[in-house]
Amino acid sequence: MYAKKISLCRMTVTELDDFLRKPPSGVSVSTQKSTKRVHIDPATSLLLADPCDALAGSVVFQGSLGRSIRLTNLWEYSSFRKSLVSKTIYLLVSTHLPNSTDVMKRYVVSMDGANPLVRWQLERGLDWTISSVAGESYQVEIDLSDALDKWASRNFPKDNKTGMRPQWADASFMLKYHSDALFDFPYWFGLSKRKFKLRLT
Repeated sequence: MYAKKISLCRMTVTELDDFLRKPPSGVSVSTQKSTKRVHIDPATSLLLADPCDALAGSVVFQGSLGRSIRLTNLWEYSSFRKSLVSKTIYLLVSTHLPNSTDVMKRYVVSMDGANPLVRWQLERGLDWTISSVAGESYQVEIDLSDALDKWASRNFPKDNKTGMRPQWADASFMLKYHSDALFDFPYWFGLSKRKFKLRLT
């Protein structure tokens, strides 16, 4: 039996269907036919989730930026960065068995971007990325898989057949910054891709 919800102080993992039935403060859910629409308070929350299916039907996250955020100028970057380190971040992730791509369960991961440790990791990772590719286009992936693996080690039983735990999918989100530089060679050759992991436990 999988744990449905657990808080790790800086990160909370909730099964999607439980999240829809009992949304947290600042989140509301409305139903239109077989579609659940998730609404958040944009003043306090940042939603990074793509539409999906759940037991209750299809799910649409109103106002979501998706898992891939495109930024085209310094103002957009600064605004998004300020939201990251001051709001509650919601990310939709899923699990699958090893050697399979079939979704087992979907979860909503929430974390407080204003938490001192979370904020420090986000700022450090973004500063490292920008200083590496200043004035150029870049993309940076922010990965929560390590934190979720630790959560899984305490909450997911091993599969009876494989002896392994379910694996995570979509456990990250990405910023894509597009500069107007004419000769953006590092980006063209794939040299401006960066990734850093959040360790929340």
